[in-house]
Amino acid sequence: MGLYNVEVEKAIAKIEEMSAKTVCIQLPDGMKPEAQQIADEIQSKTNARVLIWLGSNFGACDIPLGLQRMNVDLLISWGHNKFNKKVSGW
Repeated sequence: MGLYNVEVEKAIAKIEEMSAKTVCIQLPDGMKPEAQQIADEIQSKTNARVLIWLGSNFGACDIPLGLQRMNVDLLISWGHNKFNKKVSGW
């Protein structure tokens, strides 16, 4: 997948660990052309429905709004730094 080490296997492992049914993937602009390929790979290897967030992604503080209304179980955000945080209300 291009110039990036996307580590889709880690995303798939987390989806399986959480038994996530609906997943949202958030990518920086440079990776957005790969979004459909990433989503297709995740969907083919899990039972999760994958939503692609096409809005902004300026870092860990730029969490998409409305994920709870869309019944998203897991947000996977690609970027430069590791960020693990549970958002209250999910």
